[in-house]
Amino acid sequence: MKKSESPQKNTIDLQIKSPAIPSSAFRGSARHSRLVCAELARLYPDSTCALNYRDLFELIVATILSAQCTDKRVNIVTKSLFERYPSAATLAAADPAELERIIFSTGFYKAKAKNLISMAQGLMDHHQGQVPETLESLTKLAGVGRKTANVVLGVGRGITSGIVVDTHVTRLSQRLGLTRQSSAVAIERDLVKALPKADWVLISLRMIDHGRAVCKAGRPACSRCELVRICPRIGVENLALKSIPKRASKPLASKSADEPDLGSHDVIKP
Repeated sequence: MKKSESPQKNTIDLQIKSPAIPSSAFRGSARHSRLVCAELARLYPDSTCALNYRDLFELIVATILSAQCTDKRVNIVTKSLFERYPSAATLAAADPAELERIIFSTGFYKAKAKNLISMAQGLMDHHQGQVPETLESLTKLAGVGRKTANVVLGVGRGITSGIVVDTHVTRLSQRLGLTRQSSAVAIERDLVKALPKADWVLISLRMIDHGRAVCKAGRPACSRCELVRICPRIGVENLALKSIPKRASKPLASKSADEPDLGSHDVIKP
């Protein structure tokens, strides 16, 4: 649109603020959190992890690669990666330069290659080449933070060790008034306190789906969001909503997006 043109009627004009959450808008009660959780379950009953994997080894590798990278890109890369390195033993013995070439397009490839090799060596040295199934053991591995460990346990084994907090979960938790916090650890702490343990695994997957399909980082589609009646839209200003949407008769389908996905809150050390 040219500068001289006026905006079309019923369009959404918004600005995204930094996540400073005023107390007047905050709705961080357990009741509100459970209501949001229930609505997300209604909208996304079939949410699953978008990363392709066949076992825990492939899941932990894919999750490490997903830091600052889209799941779509990771799935493209891991297809050839797992053909070349199908086990912890083969990855532990990988040539760093060759591994870097394979994972180059995921970004931070040197740090990721170093972490992947070290992680695989840790599996061989301390776990007989198998991925451990406790949070404490997982977070001792190179490149594995609390978020990645929660993905491996929750998605891969159905063990509710915590709540995965990535960029989507961070953004939605703040906009929906579920937390005032900005760090992944503090956000997880708030969500864990408010939600039943049975919902911990799926709430993240459903938030990710909603973040991709509707509540996007730069331009949330509030005019077609079914959570708008219960959402204080914290951090989103100057919305001119077309209308308040009616309840959909069918669940919403998630869409892919070019935003960093599951791994975006685990630290990548150079």
